Amino acid sequence: MPANTDRHEIAVARYFEAWNAREPEARVKAVAAAWTADGSYTDPLADVGGHEQIAAVIAGAHAQFPGFAFRLTGAVDGHHDTARFSWELVSETDGSAPVAGSDVITLDADGRIKAVFGFLDRVPAGV
Repeated sequence: MPANTDRHEIAVARYFEAWNAREPEARVKAVAAAWTADGSYTDPLADVGGHEQIAAVIAGAHAQFPGFAFRLTGAVDGHHDTARFSWELVSETDGSAPVAGSDVITLDADGRIKAVFGFLDRVPAGV
């Protein structure tokens, strides 16, 4: 079981690297490291597939929330090829976290993300 836990935690760490990459070149590289080529991302606001579209969704989040970073809250819970975790979008200026959610990911045999299913638990009005 510990090997699986490490596998899940590594995948989630790569996921956050991608979501927190601000420069387009770094973001493209981080998305490619985290997701399979045909990987997908689905939440209430997006349903996309492939590295280019996933990177575009991440860029959109940065445009909407400049100066914010995604942070894991709690532990990564995983088994087999699936993991779940919660996160917050935190202001680097005042520490507020107007957006929070929970995601479920599925992994391939190499530990790269095949699919993300995201749920938004806290969203400011108008988003």
